[in-house]
Parts: sequence; C-alpha cells; structure tokens
Amino acid sequence: MKTFTYERATDPAQAVALLAREPGARFLGGGTNLVDLMKLGVETPGHLVDIARLPLDRVEETPDGGLLIGATVRNSDLAADPAVRTRFPVLSQALLAGASGQLRNAATTGGNLLQRTRCLYFQDVSKPCNKRQPGSGCPARDGAHRDLAVLGHSEACVATHPSDMAVALAALDADVLLLGPDDQRTVPLTDFHRLPGDRPDQDTVIRPGELVTGVRLPAPAAGLPSAYRKARDRASYAFALASAAVVLDVREGVVREVRLAFGGLAHKPWRATTAEAALRGGPATTDAFSDAVEAELAAARPLRDNGFKVPMARNLAVRLLTELADPDATAADPTDPRHTDHRRGDR
Repeated sequence: MKTFTYERATDPAQAVALLAREPGARFLGGGTNLVDLMKLGVETPGHLVDIARLPLDRVEETPDGGLLIGATVRNSDLAADPAVRTRFPVLSQALLAGASGQLRNAATTGGNLLQRTRCLYFQDVSKPCNKRQPGSGCPARDGAHRDLAVLGHSEACVATHPSDMAVALAALDADVLLLGPDDQRTVPLTDFHRLPGDRPDQDTVIRPGELVTGVRLPAPAAGLPSAYRKARDRASYAFALASAAVVLDVREGVVREVRLAFGGLAHKPWRATTAEAALRGGPATTDAFSDAVEAELAAARPLRDNGFKVPMARNLAVRLLTELADPDATAADPTDPRHTDHRRGDR
C-alpha cells in the first residue's frame, strides 16, 4: 500500500471542502471496499478524508411517509431498522443477503452504492482493464466472464455491479442525495449508476468532489408487498450470479403496480421497465409474469460462459412475483424469502 495522508471531517460541508483541497483525495467511510482496493494497488489515493463520523447516521421519517437514510448508516443497522423491515422489506432482505455480519457492521449506505466491481481483471493490476485504465482492453470478454454481464455491456466492459442493496433501492424508486462544492442535487437511483459504453471507468454520474449524503425512499412504495431473491454459488459469502427485487401491488387478481430490478446481470442495477409495462393492469398470473420477464430478458447478450444467467434470472423473478401475488400459496414454503434465515450473510 502506498503512503497517504489522512484527516477526519466533522460535517458534510467540511468534508467536501477538504476533498477539493487535496488533488487525488478520496472519501473514507467504512472502508470495506476502498481499503481492499488500496491493498491491491487498484486505488492509490494520496489523501483520505474520513467521513465515518459525520452526522449522517440516522434513518428518519419524511413528512410524506417515506424514509431518509443517512449515508453513514451501517448496513446492519439499516437492515434491522423497524421501519425498513416492516414497510420496505425488500431492502432489509437485500442487505442481509449481502456481506458477512462483520462487514455489514462496518459498511455504510453511501459506500455500498459506490462499491466497485469484483471482476478479476479489474482487481489484478498486472492485467489490462478498461475500467481501471481506459483504452487498455477488456480481457474478460474472451477470458473469465462466467460471473459477468449479460445485459447492457459493451465492447469496452462486461463487468457487473456487486451491490445487493442497490438492486432493492432501484425497485423502490429511491433517490440519491448529493452535496458538491457548489450545490446540492438529487439523482434517481436508477440514473445514478452508468452502463459502461466507452467509459467503463465511470461507474456513476457523481461529479468530482460530490459527497453522497443520503438516500430517500418515496412514500408510494411504503407498505407494499416486496421481496428480494438471490442466486449464488454458495449459501454464504458469495456475490449474486443473478438476483431480483420486486415490489408488487395486486388487487382482485390485477397488477396495479409493479417494480422489478435485477442484480448480477449488468454494470448497474437493471430496472426491468419493459416487464413492468407489460404487467401493469394485467392479470397477476404465473403465465403473465413469465411472458413479461421473457420480454425483458430478450435484450440479453450472453457471452460464451454466462448464458445460464438468463434462465436463472427469469426463474428468480417469476417465482418471486408469483409468491408475492399469492402469499398464502407459499406461506409454508421454507425457501420463501420471508421465512429464510439471512443472518449468515453472503460475502
């Protein structure tokens, strides 16, 4: 690890000012991703601004009935928050499906959103990688890509975004709150992360010097049936091969509202807008769910070794939609996400 300097910020405005003062500086929250990348030589900041003790560590009700989640709220605290568990269960389930208990106790909401891909070539500085060094190439396309993207990838990059939490937030229509040197702004979570295009080094739309100060969950999703389901190579400590987050409102057998997002398939959480449009106002049946998800995944472009992700994602989503549409039919199913013991985590 290369030499770096360090200082601790006491409020968000000071943190932004400190970062602007030092070229090549980075914010440090829980450090569960950044420090690992520094050890690998992928990240080499000359200065760290510690934001872990900023007063952004609360989950608060908003006047309209939504929630405001501070950027430094720990993943374990967010997953256990009573309002999250009862009103936004998909988020609690996604958090508990990610990382180990030890990591969830350190990782923060803002850091989770900003974590970088676990593509082997990105993490190995002896290999070329367009995400790490633009223009150097993407050896993953013809190399080890079993875990990588089938949707939205480009010739420049086939990496996937690793977050479970961000997939749930995409399905919840969450907003990301940002503070920069000149102003504050709000970005929809679905627009916060980027597809790779020809600039895979840019994971998000965050501007230089901006700090994530929080995430806002809108009121319309509060209390609706929701759930998260994840497929992985082993029961704990593994990233998603494919995952699905669903928010579903069914009345008298008709889909009144649906939000579906996939993880493990793309460079960003993939909001399934084609499937959603096909389902709204239609029957809440397994056949309708299957047809809609098939239409969404028709855009997939699997590589040599990861075509299995397409039927895997389809099956995850269809089963989850079916379970939420008819909870009584799965009340005794031990694999139902509402009855699964997630405490072990997975990374």
